[in-house]
Amino acid sequence: MNWDQIEGKWKQFAGSAQERWGKLTDDDFKVAAGRKENLVGRIQERYGLAKEEAEKQVNEWAAALKESARKVSAQIRK
Repeated sequence: MNWDQIEGKWKQFAGSAQERWGKLTDDDFKVAAGRKENLVGRIQERYGLAKEEAEKQVNEWAAALKESARKVSAQIRK
């Protein structure tokens, strides 16, 4: 899943992000609005992480979304 897809469906994915980064507020997610740079910045700020670590976490989360979507698609095709 690429960031254009995540940004376009942010309302669907924000719940998953909120589960992953519970310290982020609703306002943080509104400000992020699916934009990767904004989400990374908010995670850095709330968790006191280096930018590289925040980006790594966001990339891992996006990869997990992609894998989950792939599994759902495979189940649907069966």
